[in-house]
Amino acid sequence: MRIADLIAKTPKFVSLEFFPPKEREAWPGFFLTARALTAVDPLFVSVTYGAGGGTQANTLEIVSRLKADLGLTPMAHLTCVGADEEKIAAFLDDLARAGVDNVLALRGDPPRGTENFVPDNERFKYACDLVGFIRARQPGMGIGVAGYPEGHPDCPRIGMDLAHLKAKLDAGADFVVTQLFYDNREYFDFVERLAAMGVDKPVVPGILPIMSLTSVKRILGMCGASIPGKYLLALEEADKKGGADAVRKLGIDWAKRQAQELLDGGAPGVHLYTLNKADACLEIVGALSR
Repeated sequence: MRIADLIAKTPKFVSLEFFPPKEREAWPGFFLTARALTAVDPLFVSVTYGAGGGTQANTLEIVSRLKADLGLTPMAHLTCVGADEEKIAAFLDDLARAGVDNVLALRGDPPRGTENFVPDNERFKYACDLVGFIRARQPGMGIGVAGYPEGHPDCPRIGMDLAHLKAKLDAGADFVVTQLFYDNREYFDFVERLAAMGVDKPVVPGILPIMSLTSVKRILGMCGASIPGKYLLALEEADKKGGADAVRKLGIDWAKRQAQELLDGGAPGVHLYTLNKADACLEIVGALSR
């Protein structure tokens, strides 16, 4: 079933994002984590794949198994990196044959070791190009796209970035999943500005619980998001006084409050970036009042 249809009839849902390990010997542990997280009854789960499409075949097998073995509704990530019509068409057809009805269409990050995104060809330069191709190739497939409450790091103006997002939705995307953020005012302002442009499709906020001060700084540097000053100071103080465990506790507590405030404020649901860690997600979802 298309995720947009599930969203329409499921208020205040939780969804999850997984990233599959590249090494097959790590897959059993990954599926144990995924099985543990079925306890939160996620509306859907998204599955990433590596830059350059190096693990796209893994994504296909993993989303197929998540659906067949665990009864989850998976959404496969699909990017413009290394894309051509034949390769994308084959992947979409394979997903359809496996009964996987949803994809997240993304421009994608530059391959590791390169600073700027350079399209491989003129056909797939932007996520909007990918959305149009998917809609034409598999008309019944659900399509999600990414949104950036603080603006895409490669886009010079927030208004331009919003226009690009609207273009993706107009091209046939059904809903938006946002990049991570830590100030909920960013999300609500983002939704209001989209609504003023005539966008009425669901915008699902993405939440990344902070588990490590070092790793979150690296992630923020990649995606262009920021941490409120007071929160960052609290994390640094926690790290000084209590180390990694104190940072983790503060990060989970913040994620609990952030998710609850989003749901109470009218967000259709919350999308947790799991980092493939079941315990933290179980704790966060277990604290939610829905």
